[in-house]
Amino acid sequence: MTLAKITKTEWFAERNLVVTQISGELNKVEIEQWEHSLYYCLSKLKNSTEFKILINMYGFRAIDLEAHKFFRTIIPLTLAQYGWKVGYTDLFEADASGIRYFRYRGVQCIAAAHTHQDTGKMELYENRFSRENERFFSDPEEAARWINSFKETPLYA
Repeated sequence: MTLAKITKTEWFAERNLVVTQISGELNKVEIEQWEHSLYYCLSKLKNSTEFKILINMYGFRAIDLEAHKFFRTIIPLTLAQYGWKVGYTDLFEADASGIRYFRYRGVQCIAAAHTHQDTGKMELYENRFSRENERFFSDPEEAARWINSFKETPLYA
C-alpha cells in the first residue's frame, strides 16, 4: 500500500478537534515536517483550551529504522505536554518511565483516536489500551466518526 505523502495538522475550533495526518513512505526529514505541523498547530491553541485529537497514520510507513525510531516517540511525548498519556506508552517501559506529564499553558487533551492500516495492531491496541476517551481504529472514517461524536463526561459529578 503506497499512499500519497501527507504531513499536515489542522485545528477545527468549532469541534475542539486537532486532526493530524501522516501518510506515505516517509524519511526522517519528511516526518520532521509532520512533527513541526503538529507543534505549530498545538502552539496556536488558546490558553486553557481542551481539545480532542485524531491521529491519522493510515498509509504511513517509515522508510528505515532511523525514521521509525524518530517517529514512534512524537505522539506520546507531544501529548504528554497536554496532560495525555497515550495508552500504548507502557509497551516501551524504559522510555515511558522518563515521560513527564503536564498541561502546557493549561491546554488539555481530553480524547484521542488513532488510526493505522495495520488491522492486527489496531485490534490489539483497541483490546489492550482503549478506554472511554481513547480508541484505536484501522478505518479512518470510523475513527473520525468516533472522535467527532465524543462528548466529555465530567470526572466529578
